[in-house]
Amino acid sequence: MPDQSTDSSQIIQHRLAAEGADQLILAGVNDANLQELARICGCRVVLRDDEVVLSGSLADVERCVPIARHMIDLARMETPFSVSDIGRFADVVAESEGLPPSALEGSKIILPGSRKVITPKSAGQKLYIDEINRTEIVIGVGPAGTGKTYLAVAMAVDALHKKRLRRIVLVRPVVEAGEQLGFLPGSVEEKVDPYLRPLYDALGDMMPPEQLRRALENRTLEIAPLAYMRGRTLSDAFVILDEAQNTTTLQMKMFLTRLGLNSKAVITGDKTQIDLPRREDSGLLEVERILQGIDGISFVYLTEVDVVRHRLVKEIIKAYARVRPGNAGSQESE
Repeated sequence: MPDQSTDSSQIIQHRLAAEGADQLILAGVNDANLQELARICGCRVVLRDDEVVLSGSLADVERCVPIARHMIDLARMETPFSVSDIGRFADVVAESEGLPPSALEGSKIILPGSRKVITPKSAGQKLYIDEINRTEIVIGVGPAGTGKTYLAVAMAVDALHKKRLRRIVLVRPVVEAGEQLGFLPGSVEEKVDPYLRPLYDALGDMMPPEQLRRALENRTLEIAPLAYMRGRTLSDAFVILDEAQNTTTLQMKMFLTRLGLNSKAVITGDKTQIDLPRREDSGLLEVERILQGIDGISFVYLTEVDVVRHRLVKEIIKAYARVRPGNAGSQESE
């Protein structure tokens, strides 16, 4: 706790030990990280020798302490973080009633092939990862930028590395969002490829190129339009249905009934980005109504608090929600 006085109006000083922390990572270029921490918490933040000194009112310093401690811990592990990450650390503390950001470490995903460690950036993302570990079907609903697809793909790659499942199947509905697919040049595969590109991008960030190429060649990894799933049974597989808000009710039922033995499914969608001619035809809206409460099926709702893109994305989502409550968000997918 802070060094002195319980009067919240009095300026107090609190010191945090920072021995062993990489000072460049901790402070940031030109002290940008410390300045952002000071801006968010409303107190003065100074890195002095092997101490971080916090000065301000009791309330401001208490709000700052768990965030500063987490930054010091990351710097000790030589784990880089950015100015925008500090805002997310603060969100975790605020949304979780003081939950320290270090509590998220228990749900991190380690991908040995790419030497990548993926840690949830918010309490909502931690819940999402924990539910994927716990249940057979997880339906993740939330706006763009909350990591729905990225984290699901990371969990799938992790399960494949650990040989919990034999293959990964990633599918998306091909629905035109204002563009006319038929007028695009090229073969059917070339026309469909842009719709599947975000899935390739996520995988490319988690698997070395040669490993990704081999997985695609030997069918350990399959990326396909949702229509290609009809008539199949997917056993011993981690199956992800992305952009589920653009499935019809029949397509959603078809997908859910493809699951075979020892399979896990993650369904991701954003109810504010439905591109179907009639919004009420969305399979995502229907499963939300009829599958609640079934053992083994979990719904996780992410919000703008969980957005992990540029800080302005969160503000853009809020602005659209105020103006068009039923259709907020951007056209960009996860």
